[in-house]
Amino acid sequence: MVSTPAASSAIESGLRSASTRRARAARSVGQSWSLDIALAQGGFDALHPEAKGTLEQLGHDHTDFDKVFALVKSGAMLPKAWATIAGQAEQRAAHHDAEGFAQTAADLYLRAAVMWGRAQYSIFDADDPRKAAFREHTNHCVARLGALRDGRVRRVVLDFEGQHIHALLHLPAGEVRGAPAVLLGPGMDMIKEDYIQAAERYYTSRGIVALSIEGPGQGESRATGLTVDLTNYERALSRYLDFLAELPEVDADRIGMFGISMSGYWGLRAAATDSHLAALASFEGVTGDFDTIFNRAQPSFKSNFMYMSGYTDEERFDRELAARMPLGDLVTGITRPVLIGIGEFDELTRLEQALATYERIRAPKEMRVYEDEFHPLGGTAAEVFRFGAEWVERALNGGLQEPGRDVRHYVRRDGSVTDGTAHPDWWLGTTPREITEAAGTR
Repeated sequence: MVSTPAASSAIESGLRSASTRRARAARSVGQSWSLDIALAQGGFDALHPEAKGTLEQLGHDHTDFDKVFALVKSGAMLPKAWATIAGQAEQRAAHHDAEGFAQTAADLYLRAAVMWGRAQYSIFDADDPRKAAFREHTNHCVARLGALRDGRVRRVVLDFEGQHIHALLHLPAGEVRGAPAVLLGPGMDMIKEDYIQAAERYYTSRGIVALSIEGPGQGESRATGLTVDLTNYERALSRYLDFLAELPEVDADRIGMFGISMSGYWGLRAAATDSHLAALASFEGVTGDFDTIFNRAQPSFKSNFMYMSGYTDEERFDRELAARMPLGDLVTGITRPVLIGIGEFDELTRLEQALATYERIRAPKEMRVYEDEFHPLGGTAAEVFRFGAEWVERALNGGLQEPGRDVRHYVRRDGSVTDGTAHPDWWLGTTPREITEAAGTR
């Protein structure tokens, strides 16, 4: 075969593309060794500082958590560790269930459910039979929990664009009619079961109906084939809003949302496109350039989102999805009250970008920056979950609605709070350029 200049150019181009794909694959998959080293040397805290505080809010008992990570020295060990300790909690739950100690059994079924959920999440292959087996245990534990809670925790499966989305409905005790309701939105690596404890502690105990959800790309929704794209998550949120609005227990005009991490992002998209969402509390929302989360943060974030969106070609993922995800001026369409909370050193969204997004919002709004906190907001998780719930409740009951409302706080580690600004003290009263530019677009 005789090589022509054009052929040589095509070959070189192909080699460069192949090289680029290999380099990108090294980012999303091939660098998993770095996570193994972090787990082996520093445990879970090396990956997510102080995250145990957040996981406790999601129903994980700290003793279970310690048992799991005593067994983990690499990422490959996570499914076994979670499944092992989950099985122990489920066995104990079944013992108390058989003895008629309903509340003790329910508490242990909750602990088992969230751990079985972690075990199934740790396998990124929707067709892996082990993932399905872990999910069966999760569902069994939730079913027993619901029965022991007098049917106040119920599975919900909704038709959505030819497929299905999955949720858990959490109802207050007693007869409920026309109550406010809240969507509980999980982060990209969370599932609907992660909100069972928070739903009961912060919402149903206050007479609020809660719906903990899985959108496209998450949990059972992903396992049954539904991947996430640029806009279908907010359409799924609208489907959930319609479902809640049709319940006799719910006041259709008082439905809000509490979302963390990627659901903080998706919640902002939904708030800009669906006026039925009456209030939004967004914590740790990924509102920046997405190069930070996908190319600078731990590679597991990108691997996970590629799985959620059904991409295997990293270059194509970057071009077709990641590059189009930043919110930009979309948030100018929000008309209902919004609360944004973020850690000063959130590793998935630079603080400057979060503040720039806040500047673009024209609706009644509030911003809280938590000093020296990272993405999990673990050091202030109990406060965040309670305050976010109380803030949404107040908004749904008619407060926080005044036009032009703009409340800003910088929350320090020492317990003090600066009012009137969310800028860190060490900025010495200056404002980074990207924040100034965003404020100028309003």
